Amino acid sequence: MKKIILTMSAVIGMLYFSACGGNTEATGEGTETSTEETVGGGQSAVKDDESANDIVKVAVGSKDHTTLVAAVKAAELVDVLSNAGPFTVFAPVNAAFDALPAGTVDGLLKPEKKADLQNVLQYHVAVAVYNPERFKDGQKIEMVNGGIATITIKDGKTFINDAELLGNVKASNGIVYVINKVLLPQ
Repeated sequence: MKKIILTMSAVIGMLYFSACGGNTEATGEGTETSTEETVGGGQSAVKDDESANDIVKVAVGSKDHTTLVAAVKAAELVDVLSNAGPFTVFAPVNAAFDALPAGTVDGLLKPEKKADLQNVLQYHVAVAVYNPERFKDGQKIEMVNGGIATITIKDGKTFINDAELLGNVKASNGIVYVINKVLLPQ
């Protein structure tokens, strides 16, 4: 029995020594690193050139969504939208933000308006994947901020509230619909 205990102690000691990189010195206060620091950021920092793009990478890759990307960064929602989901995101084009009253976007991008910006952006996201064939006229969709958006289908076109769905892109964690207006929570 003593032989087994000594052998296990030796194995545990070797594992500890190799896990510490050969350094057996005690660490002092303040020298610990968080998992986030060690890995280099949240989910959005993961580099993967082989898998399908997540929702954030789809938006970043679109020249028509630079304002949306800037807003998502300012609202600190990049990592949330890079997670597994599933999400349906209604992504307004730059022209949709330009159509808002003067100063609206700049005002929302101020640090003191972060909660308001998050509320607006979260009104563009549903936690589920709504493929185009799932939409029905009059359908209600609960958005992340708790608000309800309504799907309307007329003359072969699909709208969410009064924003037209112009197209969609599947992502690894959901689907992105390009829309022509910014959805404003009621």
